[in-house]
Amino acid sequence: GKNCSLLQEMDVIQKHDENCYCYVQNRTIHLQYLWSTLQIKVSSREKFRFEPLSEKSNCRNSETVFEFAACAVQILWKPETCTETFLSIKQYGEDVCFKIQPFKIEPYVVRVKREMLDGKLLFLFVAGIFLFHFANSLSRSAKFFYLSGVILGVLALLVFVLLTLKRFILRHSTFWILMSGSWMVSLYFIYCFKENIQWLWSEHKSYLLGYFLAVGITSFAICYQHGPLTTELSITLFTWTLQLTAFVLIYFGVTIPQVAYAVIAVSLCSKGLCYPLGAACHIARKIKHHFKSKKLVFKYLTEEEYREQGESETIRALEELRSFCRSPDFPSWIAISKLQAPHRFAAFVLGSPHVSPAETKAHDEQFGIGSSFLEEQLFETRAESEQDEPANSVHEEDEENENEMHTQIPFPYATELL
Repeated sequence: GKNCSLLQEMDVIQKHDENCYCYVQNRTIHLQYLWSTLQIKVSSREKFRFEPLSEKSNCRNSETVFEFAACAVQILWKPETCTETFLSIKQYGEDVCFKIQPFKIEPYVVRVKREMLDGKLLFLFVAGIFLFHFANSLSRSAKFFYLSGVILGVLALLVFVLLTLKRFILRHSTFWILMSGSWMVSLYFIYCFKENIQWLWSEHKSYLLGYFLAVGITSFAICYQHGPLTTELSITLFTWTLQLTAFVLIYFGVTIPQVAYAVIAVSLCSKGLCYPLGAACHIARKIKHHFKSKKLVFKYLTEEEYREQGESETIRALEELRSFCRSPDFPSWIAISKLQAPHRFAAFVLGSPHVSPAETKAHDEQFGIGSSFLEEQLFETRAESEQDEPANSVHEEDEENENEMHTQIPFPYATELL
């Protein structure tokens, strides 16, 4: 029932007496204020009491149990005195009112300024996007599991203790009832901590650091003793929890709720569209391959490549033959009974060459360069060409064409056998 002073951007108000102030939100949506906040700073040389005012001052009008508990705690909670305080107001949020009560006749100053890019909001938004898209890989990381356990133990100690004692709770219904209550209490304590973090840090820094250190070390020790997640069901549940947390970070990382809903919907669609997009790409590749030219491209081997490939394939085939002959499935006695030189076969299996030096020399003398076989073939070809040149000119052309075709035949899997 008291008239409050309305705050505007760039206001600097200096007063001595007790007064209340309100900031009324602008209902027109502008995208440039997506990560914008209004910063209110109250400072004085003497201590004063900063008391936030809520429209729901009557707890009997609370619609839920959580609202009733929050209202009762706010009535019992008496804010401490301070000489300086800060208040950050989100754009397009609820109207904010607070009261300043000085203890002495000393002026206090209320300053209002807009921060177009709030680093905290931007960090929450980017962290939510990152956490959602990498939730599957992060849920399988042991280091991130330990980090999540430490964060959960510090921010929601009751939930962490309940998860640790889950094996001692036989009934699932009892466990979920206790879990719901623990989450409600933890969320409310997180809200109170967020609202009074500046006062707690300035007045009780040592206690706050001691709590963080003790609970963090204890949470890490319990998580390390339990070990990272191994079953696929627990990993899936952890992934869903991370994705839900990512949605909460995205929602609180922007000042316009409609933008947060749109980003969450697009993120869900991007996860769900990966399978249709993959199927569409596979079908497109199949269609492109179907309509592609059927003309095959051959790579012709040079004489040196042909010789090297023949030697390598021969060596590989001989090694495969040796390994097969050493295997238990090889009928050794039947093979030896049919061989003329069993000792030579045994030497071959143990690693000796498959061709003796005498056989190699005889082969080179008969079929190598300068051999009698090539000379006979050369002289016979010349005599036949001199006799049949007038009558078989057409036939020679066919042979030349045939020879040209033979020179262009590829040898993709050439082997050489001596």
